[in-house]
Amino acid sequence: MMNTTNSPITVDYIAEVNPDALLADGFDDCIEGLCLQFGQLPIVAYNYEKCVNLLIERDGMSRLEAEEYIDFNVIGAYLGPNSPVFIKR
Repeated sequence: MMNTTNSPITVDYIAEVNPDALLADGFDDCIEGLCLQFGQLPIVAYNYEKCVNLLIERDGMSRLEAEEYIDFNVIGAYLGPNSPVFIKR
């Protein structure tokens, strides 16, 4: 299955291109795309700011709490080369 530039990256598509890609639970709406590196399978790239805003809106966290949560519990939960990456702009 080929994903076009205008199509959103879905969890199903990710599973097709890299069945071992790890996802951050509860943050599917924050997926920015895939990271590609020569010789490696694609991994999921999340928009850091969207993740923080999701925690603020969904869980009622302050900005500081949301950033600390993402940094420690999500980014800090590195589980190997199929772990997602987070894009800060």
